Amino acid sequence: MSRHPGQAPRARDTLAIGDAMLASPALQHLGARLRESRQRLADIAAVLPPPLHEQVRSGTLDDQGWTLLAANAAVAAKLRNLLPLLEERLRDRGWPERALRVRTRGDTAVQG
Repeated sequence: MSRHPGQAPRARDTLAIGDAMLASPALQHLGARLRESRQRLADIAAVLPPPLHEQVRSGTLDDQGWTLLAANAAVAAKLRNLLPLLEERLRDRGWPERALRVRTRGDTAVQG
């Protein structure tokens, strides 16, 4: 029986997210970038002041750089002050150098 346009897929027509990721080179690449972004955040956590731990999230990792997402403008300002320390930590952990950007969650662009 065929589906009508706009009709939700039946359970047997869907792929588990893990299977979809394995079946698609583009999704594999995206998954690898997401894992790297999260790991970079974990690696800099040791040099972040404890009050910032819950205020910072990993953001986009692309060919131009990596984005840290700050909860608000004050956190973004503090991160910008810490950029040299964060970049040093990433180098020490063996990450290839990429521009480190700071953006406020929900804002368009607060860059450091």
